[in-house]
Amino acid sequence: MPRNAPVKKALTQLDHRIEAAVGHSIDRLWQHRDRDLLDEPHTHLVDTHRALVQAETNVIFYRSQLNSLSSGEYPVDDALFERIDRTVGLLEDAARTRDERQAQAIAALEPVEAAARDKAPRDVPNLPAPDIAALLAITQGAKLHQNLLTQQVYVVTASGTRIPYSQLQRLEEDRLVVRDTSHPVTAGQPVTLTDTGRAALTAPRSPRAPGAVPVSRPGTWPAATPARR
Repeated sequence: MPRNAPVKKALTQLDHRIEAAVGHSIDRLWQHRDRDLLDEPHTHLVDTHRALVQAETNVIFYRSQLNSLSSGEYPVDDALFERIDRTVGLLEDAARTRDERQAQAIAALEPVEAAARDKAPRDVPNLPAPDIAALLAITQGAKLHQNLLTQQVYVVTASGTRIPYSQLQRLEEDRLVVRDTSHPVTAGQPVTLTDTGRAALTAPRSPRAPGAVPVSRPGTWPAATPARR
């Protein structure tokens, strides 16, 4: 394996159950955790799952080490027997830890599964790509500023992205973001996501029906027109 190749995340027996409960991939769920977009039950689920992945990684490591020792590469002597005994002990410890952390992850997953079953089906609208990008940028920190000379108002995010004021107003109308008006706009009003905004980002995207034409929202790019026959 190349030295700079990325380390592949260890798979666990719970991955498919978790993805079914949250409606999207493990990778996306972890990204939402890193951006602090999740509620307490989902945050706890990610933390326990990460601990489980680490424990599974240790099991894989010691099992691979044991396979290497029994591959015939090493001379059969007392030193080999000692190494095998030591590796077996480490593998047993790693497996016990893995089983404990899997039980903890299951305990964290069951409330999330129950909430997903009990929740009434609701259609989460597919946000336009510019709005998704704006919300993701705002999660890193953003402020609404007004230029004293031009009187132009715009949002500046921590990454340097500028979000038009008209787009901010639309996001506010949809209750996806809120700004702290206790600060003067000339000094910068902090803009943050609401619970609704976090839910809109973390909710699984509902696929459009085949052949359906998306409805344009005010201020967004117009939908592509069907090709002429």
